[in-house]
Amino acid sequence: MKEKILITGASGFIGYHLITEALEQGLEVFAAIRPSSDVNHLKLLGIHFVEFNFSDKDSIKINFERDGYDYVVHAAGLTRARNLAEFELGNVLPTKNLAEASLLFPLKKFLLLSSMAALGPINYDKNKSISELDVPHPVTNYGRSKLKAEQVLMEYPQFPWLIFRPTAVYGPREKDLLILFKTIKKRLELYIGKQNQLLSFVYAKDLVSLCLTALKSDKEHEVYNISDGNVYNQYELAEIVKKNLRLNSLKIHLPLGLVKSVAVLLEMASKKRPPVLSLDRLNELTAQNWNVNIQKAKNDFNFVAEYNLQEGIKETLEWYQEKNWL
Repeated sequence: MKEKILITGASGFIGYHLITEALEQGLEVFAAIRPSSDVNHLKLLGIHFVEFNFSDKDSIKINFERDGYDYVVHAAGLTRARNLAEFELGNVLPTKNLAEASLLFPLKKFLLLSSMAALGPINYDKNKSISELDVPHPVTNYGRSKLKAEQVLMEYPQFPWLIFRPTAVYGPREKDLLILFKTIKKRLELYIGKQNQLLSFVYAKDLVSLCLTALKSDKEHEVYNISDGNVYNQYELAEIVKKNLRLNSLKIHLPLGLVKSVAVLLEMASKKRPPVLSLDRLNELTAQNWNVNIQKAKNDFNFVAEYNLQEGIKETLEWYQEKNWL
């Protein structure tokens, strides 16, 4: 009999990769979706669709009792909102309600996909990286809500859980970096200010492979930072993209004050939907150091990323071009 896995955020970018990895490993997949979710790309995968109201803990408990999950990966989350209250409604409350449902049923493992935003960046220093032992100091409301979701889960030692904090995740179907790629294809590279930055990334396939490894491990009640194990300067991503697209581009460093003004205007104009760029979001985009220490994941799971940024971007661009996304 196949083990059952519930994946929240199943219709999203990371959710898709979690589903395909779980299927490859022989699990029976239950995709938690909202009534408005676009699942056309998932319909031929042979999975179960479960409509979830994350704000209604009783309905969640009914689903848990009916389907009897062995594993839960909570990948759903709100990445854009107008204020902290909206972020908490989308990131904290669902985690709490899922945790309470997990108390009542014998789960083998609950994995919360958090974010490095919950821990926050550090000052620029090529010799320093961010470890799980660092004191969290998120610089955005998104990060604060993710940290609070982690803290909520930590209040439930009665069942086995793990928390992953991936850095910037990219790969086929990701749409935020796609905006950057399209800009580079127009032969423009836009940067905010001229400060040095250290960045980190993880390819979606490496992340989800590690997730499934962790679910079947004996580790519990632990938090892990996740990246590909490398650190990159602010120009390397664009250089890799240009090399693969075989083009040159013009580097433009936009003054921070100008970008802040644009963010203010976007916030004023976006009354119903959160803007792509906000003053809050700028705190992450302009942070000096997102170099991630992943030694703990290496020690506990023998984690070695299959893809570095060069290999991952190449495969991602090929997918975008094949699907006419780029």
